[in-house]
Amino acid sequence: MVRIENDIKLAFKDVLIRPRRSTLRSRSQVDLTCNYTFRHSEFKWKGVPVIAANMDTTGTFEMCIALSKHKVLTAIHKHYSVDQWEEFIGKNQGCIDYVAISSGTGEADFKKVSEIVKKCKLKIICLDIANGYSEHFAECVRRFRKEFPKHIIMAGNVVTGDMTEELILAGADIIKVGIGPGSVCTTRKKAGVGYPQLSAVIECADAAHALGGMVISDGGCTNPGDMAKAFGAGADFVMLGGMFAGHEESGGKLVELNGKKFKEFYGMSSATAMKKYSGKVANYRASEGKTIRVPYRGPVDYTVLDMLGGIRSACTYTGAKTLDQLSSRTIFIRVPMQTNEVFSRFELNMGISGYDKKKEKVISTTETKSAK
Repeated sequence: MVRIENDIKLAFKDVLIRPRRSTLRSRSQVDLTCNYTFRHSEFKWKGVPVIAANMDTTGTFEMCIALSKHKVLTAIHKHYSVDQWEEFIGKNQGCIDYVAISSGTGEADFKKVSEIVKKCKLKIICLDIANGYSEHFAECVRRFRKEFPKHIIMAGNVVTGDMTEELILAGADIIKVGIGPGSVCTTRKKAGVGYPQLSAVIECADAAHALGGMVISDGGCTNPGDMAKAFGAGADFVMLGGMFAGHEESGGKLVELNGKKFKEFYGMSSATAMKKYSGKVANYRASEGKTIRVPYRGPVDYTVLDMLGGIRSACTYTGAKTLDQLSSRTIFIRVPMQTNEVFSRFELNMGISGYDKKKEKVISTTETKSAK
């Protein structure tokens, strides 16, 4: 029997965070470092709970080196070889607490990841498939937990409380939440399946926390404000793809068009990715990802500082001295509009490569003189 749920489900664009009385005088007083202990592994982790997504255009070794300096995680894409992993870890031992190895559910994936984890002494495993509702996936989680009882295991993706509980009970410490919200994901168009991300995070976080598990809000963030909303909704981690795309440390071809630089960015279920790693799009499936070019943004450091600065600002507006207090201090208000965009098309985008202030020709200027 067909069933329709009439409760309204919300995305990040549908809400703002209501400001609250705060004793904080400055953003500098906010501590974004979290101390987590996980349900199954009992591993103690300390860092800033932001993760670069395990896409081959963002989850790169170069990205990990840059982000680890900020105590930010990188989920490395699954297409690096064992030798490449050994070389990377051998030269970058400081990254070990801020790197996750990714795996699918196949036998070859299990054998490869097992070899890399043992040789490189990795601590975090990210089990990643588009549809986390498969019984096969829950069995995969159980298998990895049995093999790696003391490792942190992330698993997903799902968007409802029932499957969040199922995967935690199967052995996952952290559940990846999100189906279809990503900037280069077309699952909602191709399959008609999905769930608005804010509501998904709220519901899955509630289910996970009741069992001592955690959640990652994976996808849907377009700016630091969305990241703050995800943390406010109960996410323990926020995973980003598009916001980390286009940087020096990102994967993808760097191209120049009309004097401006761009980097290629695509979903891992896109035709581009499937042709790259499988030779073609299989006859039984459709491409569920876009391939785009994003403006080249140079080194990722500036972007990270901008992200973390925005989250600190959200904390000061709500009176949260630490990031893990933000959820308890958050009240969402539904809104018809997020921002005033009247001058958006005139924005200079000085942080994006291609804008060169030195090439500006100033015709005239009127400046306010300071009082003597």
